[in-house]
Amino acid sequence: MDRRVEIQGHRGARGLRPENTLPAFAHALALGVDAVEFDVGFSADGVVVLHHDQTVSALTTRDTFPAFPGDPQFPYVGRPVRALRLAQLKTLDSGVRAEDPSDPYRRTSLALPGTPLATLDEACALLGPAEGVRLCVELKTDPSWPDAEVGHFVSEVLTVLAAHGLLHRTRLLGFDWRFLKHTRRLEPSVARVALAEPPTLTDSSWLAGADPRDPALSALSEGATIFSPQYTMLDDALFARASGLGLPVTVWTVNTAEAMARYLDMGVAAIVTDYPDLLRVVMAAHGHVLPSPFRPLEPAAV
Repeated sequence: MDRRVEIQGHRGARGLRPENTLPAFAHALALGVDAVEFDVGFSADGVVVLHHDQTVSALTTRDTFPAFPGDPQFPYVGRPVRALRLAQLKTLDSGVRAEDPSDPYRRTSLALPGTPLATLDEACALLGPAEGVRLCVELKTDPSWPDAEVGHFVSEVLTVLAAHGLLHRTRLLGFDWRFLKHTRRLEPSVARVALAEPPTLTDSSWLAGADPRDPALSALSEGATIFSPQYTMLDDALFARASGLGLPVTVWTVNTAEAMARYLDMGVAAIVTDYPDLLRVVMAAHGHVLPSPFRPLEPAAV
């Protein structure tokens, strides 16, 4: 069998290394992935930074010291990312997850204390030399953002990617489907991935006003080139609907061998996982072609 299903490392490799960090990306590359997925936000001084939540997360981030003596915004954890400048965000430690008995990743992810929050520019510098590996960049906006701010954010993200010559290897992702029109307007050649999960399909404001009853068709009508539903909602009928519309399907986030095998048999274009090492094993057992490992010249604690 010579089937090519993409392995996408979720937040780098969240189950193995601290999420959305350069060490997670380096580790994913060293294992061998087709794409690295990560989340971006926007600092108060206009720098695109890597973080999953729109507020600084207490689960994945901890304070160290104020950016300057007497900083009234310190501590920074719990504050909106957009309210903090890069110098403040750079003091955060993104290498250790908080003590949470319900968090499965603390048990499987290697803690790397002292890992700083990364910028998109830094991520591009690390991922750029890994030719053939795609960057799947999720924009963390929501319906409360004014449309002009969404457009500005998209523009700034594209500007950084273009500066590294990576637009042709990039896919932009989002639950707030307004990013689709802005990306198509600014860089129509960049692939656009419409993310979907049950909560966002109950409110059309997430879908740029589109009809949530037929999410695949709505994604296509809003300008998506790829449809990416959460695994809990992807069944044979939804897969057939998207495929019939010509939309490749990327499923997220799949972390068990049984589920991985199911979606491989279904015929999805890509599987997003926190455990790309496990997905490689499952794919090899099913006769799928695997991406080659790539070790960065200066790996960051792979």
